[in-house]
Amino acid sequence: MFMKKDLKIATVQADLYWEDIDANLAHLEELISAQAFEADLIVLPEMFNTGFTHNQAVAEHMNGKTFRWMKLLATQHNCVVTGSYIIKEGGAYYNRLIWMKADGSFLFYDKRHLFRMGKEHLAFHAGDEKLIVELEGWRICPLICYDLRFPIWSRNISHPGGSMDYDVLIYPSSWPESRHHVWNTLLPARAIENQAYTIGVNRIGQDGNGLNYQGGSQSYGPKGFSIHNQGTAQSVEVVTLSYEVLQGVRDRFPAHLDQDRFEIHPDLDRI
Repeated sequence: MFMKKDLKIATVQADLYWEDIDANLAHLEELISAQAFEADLIVLPEMFNTGFTHNQAVAEHMNGKTFRWMKLLATQHNCVVTGSYIIKEGGAYYNRLIWMKADGSFLFYDKRHLFRMGKEHLAFHAGDEKLIVELEGWRICPLICYDLRFPIWSRNISHPGGSMDYDVLIYPSSWPESRHHVWNTLLPARAIENQAYTIGVNRIGQDGNGLNYQGGSQSYGPKGFSIHNQGTAQSVEVVTLSYEVLQGVRDRFPAHLDQDRFEIHPDLDRI
């Protein structure tokens, strides 16, 4: 059987300037360009251009400044760049993840689970469709932060013949220090139950609301063991994923073949 090449993912763990788009884009560009690395994908934190805010005044339209910055960065590094920021479209506001390819084409995902305890649901519209993308033959499902708490939305569905929806789960996040034990618990849980690599990319520092972030960006293999921990410092680090390892786990322990079958019905949503 043909084995896909190893996938190299650069995770950007950065301190962010509060609601200052120009400062953040300049800072992130400098941080990323300060070291030589090869990657197929660069992952930025949630709301990387402002910090996690509900301020609609810092929203941008599609093809705005941050969109163009992502496009240039993807071209310069010849890889995909992804992360979320606030988008205004059709009179509504979204916490939107952009999947920017090196050729300038893109896809996007709107955060499904808006953080109610922080009143995020009052500022933004929730998405209703998952995004699964292909990169170097790998299938990747990018979600956002609070989505991590919802296993049904993150679920990796098995199909006839044993194929699965995705190989890698990615969560760009703004996950505060006060709930870091949840982060450390749910990331490996999502990896185990979905038999997929699972990567959480978090920020560091303090935001304008006084919340502290300690980083802890992490990557887990399909058996739930940590394969990379970024610690608490600002850095860009590369984790390498092996498809041979992934397929070996699925072949030796094909729990996905015994999945219960169910669907999410939009007409029953949020009852």
